[in-house]
Amino acid sequence: MRMRSAGGVVLLSAALMMAGRGEARGESHPQWVGTWATSPMLAENTLRMHDFSGMTLREIVHVSAGGEQIRIRLTNEFGKDPLMLSDVHVAESAGADATKAGTDHELTFGGEKTVRVAAGAVAYSDPVAMTLAPMADLAVSFYVPSQVMRAETFHDFADQDNYMVSGDVAGATSLTDAKKIESWYFLDGVDVAWTKGARAIVTLGDSITDGALSTRNANRRWPDVLAARLQQEHGMEHVGVVNEGIGGNRVVNDGYGPSALARLDRDVLAQSGAAYVVVLESINDIGRYPRALGAEDNITAADLEQGLKQIADAAHEHGMKAYGATLTPYGGAGYSSEKGEQAREAVNNWIRTSGTFDGVIDFDKITQDPANPTHFNPLYDSGDHLHPNDAGYKAMGEGIDLKLFQ
Repeated sequence: MRMRSAGGVVLLSAALMMAGRGEARGESHPQWVGTWATSPMLAENTLRMHDFSGMTLREIVHVSAGGEQIRIRLTNEFGKDPLMLSDVHVAESAGADATKAGTDHELTFGGEKTVRVAAGAVAYSDPVAMTLAPMADLAVSFYVPSQVMRAETFHDFADQDNYMVSGDVAGATSLTDAKKIESWYFLDGVDVAWTKGARAIVTLGDSITDGALSTRNANRRWPDVLAARLQQEHGMEHVGVVNEGIGGNRVVNDGYGPSALARLDRDVLAQSGAAYVVVLESINDIGRYPRALGAEDNITAADLEQGLKQIADAAHEHGMKAYGATLTPYGGAGYSSEKGEQAREAVNNWIRTSGTFDGVIDFDKITQDPANPTHFNPLYDSGDHLHPNDAGYKAMGEGIDLKLFQ
């Protein structure tokens, strides 16, 4: 497994297929598999930054595979100062800001109830015995003591209501006068202890993987649909799905959040128990064509293909399988162009025919209008001609051949 340090990524051993390893090492030193994750970003404008000092955050995450032991990962990836957090709890969500009575567990970090996360680093909690059902909603709560925070690490559009409230009430069953926030802050992963057959799928992408314009709080992103299908497939119940999509993300250059290449080590190779990566990226690189601001925006199809190849090659070097997903139609979208459409078709043809990937997931054909293939099927169009609606995400998740993950 690749472990992260304050200075970046330190290679310890490959994040190989957990199913190929022997029995887990016991409760005190288990091996781990990701069941939920999100991609950290820098909160760099006043709309997304908050004064969290003296506040409790309660963040709701929808896991994929279940388990009998869990740990969480806290992140200060983009912080400029150490991050202090305390009174960290996990519990089953009862909806909104409430937790189910009798399910709360207090977490420790090296046996301590307070954790200091260095700038640029992550911190894993100690294991805790907790029966976590597949596809459950988990509430992660923690107190943010008063401190200097010149930069905050978060994931912007969670499509999930999270909560903040004054004072240290992390262990409370319900919160009083809590304020809703739309992002995940300081939390980027939940792992379950390895069990026979456990492994994780990493979905690397942009807003279409992140689930933009899907129904809020409903977990209808295509990776969620895939995770639910795996739970119904005998022998695949312990395959987790972790979502590493960022809205506005690009392959080659930074867009909204670090580029796919810049975050590859952290968001793919370092994920616990990662055995597969599904890559769906390039449409935001192509979308820059009509409003190119400089030479760096003149990204060719060949540039994108080389970037995607780097991702596949890195996955292969770490014992993972890499699957290429074709770019969905974007005809009629605000940043569509003839040049961009030519690049989209070229990249899709390369994904299908180059042999770079271990398999292809043809989201283009799944979502296109049969009568007008450069456009979304109207049944699947959210209305902006770029993002799917819930039905479109469902079609994408249901159109994936599960044999890819056997």
